[in-house]
Amino acid sequence: MSTRAPGTLPKRELYFVLSALMLGMLLAALDATIVSTALPTIVGDLHGANHLSWVVVAYLLASTVSTPLWGKLGDLHGRKNYFIWAIAIFLVGSMACGFASDMIELILFRALQGLGGGGLMIGAQAVIADVVPPRERGRYSGLFGAVFGAATVLGPLLGGFIVEYWSWRWIFFVNVPFGVIALIVTAAALPSSGERKQHTIDYAGIVTLTIAASSFILFTSLGGNSFAWSSAQSYLLFGAGVVFTAVFVMIERRSMEPILSPGLFKNRVFTSASAIGFVVGFAMFGAMTFLPLYFQDVHGASPTNSGLRLLPMMVGLFSASIVAGQLVSRGKKYRPFPIGGTAVMTIGLGLLGTIGVTTSTLATSAFMLILGIGIGLVMQILVTAVQNAVNPAEVGAATAGANFFRSIGGSFGTAVFGAVFTNELPRQLAAGVRSSGYTGVLPPASQWTPETLRHLPGQALSVIVHAISSSISHIYVLAVPVGVVAVLLSLTLPEVKLRTSLHPVADEIPMSNADPVV
Repeated sequence: MSTRAPGTLPKRELYFVLSALMLGMLLAALDATIVSTALPTIVGDLHGANHLSWVVVAYLLASTVSTPLWGKLGDLHGRKNYFIWAIAIFLVGSMACGFASDMIELILFRALQGLGGGGLMIGAQAVIADVVPPRERGRYSGLFGAVFGAATVLGPLLGGFIVEYWSWRWIFFVNVPFGVIALIVTAAALPSSGERKQHTIDYAGIVTLTIAASSFILFTSLGGNSFAWSSAQSYLLFGAGVVFTAVFVMIERRSMEPILSPGLFKNRVFTSASAIGFVVGFAMFGAMTFLPLYFQDVHGASPTNSGLRLLPMMVGLFSASIVAGQLVSRGKKYRPFPIGGTAVMTIGLGLLGTIGVTTSTLATSAFMLILGIGIGLVMQILVTAVQNAVNPAEVGAATAGANFFRSIGGSFGTAVFGAVFTNELPRQLAAGVRSSGYTGVLPPASQWTPETLRHLPGQALSVIVHAISSSISHIYVLAVPVGVVAVLLSLTLPEVKLRTSLHPVADEIPMSNADPVV
């Protein structure tokens, strides 16, 4: 395909480009959540309950730390080749996950898969900024947000269906045909990059950012679980995170081609959107991980049925994302959507904090619908706001930066809520044994699967499901203050007039947003 200047694509070619980008995003977003409904079965098969949350965290962590690199490389050298490389890495990781023989292998291969997934997510969002002006981008960004939202919820459904009727290994093998299609469409549809120039890659920044982010994730994941919060290991990990963050900042200030330019943090839209994304990601990914566990272990739903029960959340995400994108494209201001969305999200989290063993499916569906609407009003609007507020030459880095903070928030949320669940469950079990007077021996949590639980004596089953339910509802109660913080942060987001062209004159590009154009 011949090289075209950004913005000159005819409609037909634009639709091919969008299909390639959405397919890539679909693959990456699906695999962030597709294992959730399969986790009980995977744990039972590979015997690694202590590492349960890491199957999710490894993917999120790898995609998080690689996101700034993918974004910067795309800015420097063009996005097409890197998007293709991201698909290839993702497919190799998927195949390796399918052949994993134990939990450690699965976690390592999930990290490789996440490395490719980070490139898919950021590539899809950055390329759209190259071919569609900000004012028109809302209607397409709404579709991307809908794809992301739908994949987030359809992932557990597809995972449950595959686990129930085939093997959990096909959760990863199923990526292969879709990945091949994505490669073909990408090669044919995406515009080739323009002139290639020699640039210096910020290797020192990449290494220090990776170590800093990984240290914090390990601290939140293992603290209070594998070792005490006050242990030497906790202090070492937290200290390493702080030290390498400081080193990263110093390196970026001196780098000729920084991965995350310090100038971006002078941009009020970028800073505010990144903070909002971090908190929303913390609440969203951390909370959603435990819904399939609730449906399967507490209500006895099959993996497929537990995925189906997540559909109300998908409907909320899908609808709210598309509606918000269309309204912004028609001239509505974007600032009210994150404010209203975070408020609705917080209400949804609070309602989910009331779920228990006897909560009806209808009530739970309504709570998830509310949560989905809230998240759908926020996520993609923030990306549009950030891309509009920076110089077009920095779109990739800015988009990657905003996604980095959202992803690391998701990693923190998953790890923290996983640690909360791990620590809360024994207390709830002990309380259940005392109140019920049960004198038998309960099987260890590492042996719990939906099938094994159903074969337990009635009193033992009652103690366990009540403990699981109470522990999960406790997670959502703790998520409410996080949602309140998101609401407060959304009030700091400036309203900057959306540009109507891809190549604006200098005075149309707010450099610091100290004085937003409204």
